[in-house]
Parts: sequence; C-alpha cells; structure tokens
Amino acid sequence: MGKIIFYEDRNFGGRSYECMSDCADFTSYLSRCNSCRVESGCFMVYDRPNYMGNQFFLRRGEYPDYSRMGMFESIRSCRMIPMHRGSFRMRIYERENFGGQMYELMDDCDNIMDRYRMSDCQSCHVMDGHWLMYEQPSYRGRMMYMRPGEYRSFREMGFSNMRFMSMRRIMEPC
Repeated sequence: MGKIIFYEDRNFGGRSYECMSDCADFTSYLSRCNSCRVESGCFMVYDRPNYMGNQFFLRRGEYPDYSRMGMFESIRSCRMIPMHRGSFRMRIYERENFGGQMYELMDDCDNIMDRYRMSDCQSCHVMDGHWLMYEQPSYRGRMMYMRPGEYRSFREMGFSNMRFMSMRRIMEPC
C-alpha cells in the first residue's frame, strides 16, 4: 500500500493532505500543492486534475519544491502505481489505431529509432506490467504513465505535440 503526503507550500509547509490511493482532484483538500513526501509506494503526479497535463514519477522520498523537478504548476491529481510481479509486455505502433509498424517490447528500450528504425509511436497496447514512455531517447523529457490497456491515439489523449522515443518498465518495489 502506498502513502503520499501533499503540502500546500514548498518545503512541506502549510496545510497537508494524506493520500493512499488515486485522487483525481486535490482542490477540495488543498488550494495548491507545492511539495510532498512519499512514505511508501510509487505514484504518478499530474499538474492538472483528472490525471491530465505534465506527469512525474515519484518513488519513496522527499520532494520539497516541484519547480526544481521542472514542474511549473502545482500538483492537482495523483495515481498510485501498484506493484507488478511477473512479465512485462507492450506493443508499440507507428500510427494511431494500431496502424503501421508494430514491435513488441518485453524490456526497456532507450531509443526506438536506433532499435527498430521507428521514428514515431502514436499508439500502444500494454498487455502486462506498468510502463513509462518518454518523449526523448534515454528516458528523458516529458513522460506518460501506461498501465495495462489499449491506447489507440496519444493525440486524442492530449499528447498531440509529443513523440515518444523511449520506454521503460516500472520495476521499483512500489
């Protein structure tokens, strides 16, 4: 079970809100959220309500100032990442609606262009495990959390200006 504590101000100041599950909108608990402590588990945090906007992966530790993480807004929602035991499997597709080239991943890929000669990834199907997809090679840039399911169009999910170029399995002991 995960536990994260959110604080209104930087450096764990102001009012706080304790969370042990997904939360789609903090505004009924905190007017803003600018720091947090992850006491156990792993979480994705989002700078917009309903798991939208920029996403950041947080593991156990202290995060006294979101602006140092590259987050310009405060956190508005979070999703707890369950621990996955077993295999990892994801199919990535060059085009929306599972079109174009398709490759199946069972391990991390630091650059889809180098490994598969694939210049873009616009849809995917996560069969097993939880994954992070990054807009730049070598697991850099903005990221998106993918749990098991079909993702037919990243553009329709609000990622029209992003190209995912690397992906890795979430294997931390969440």
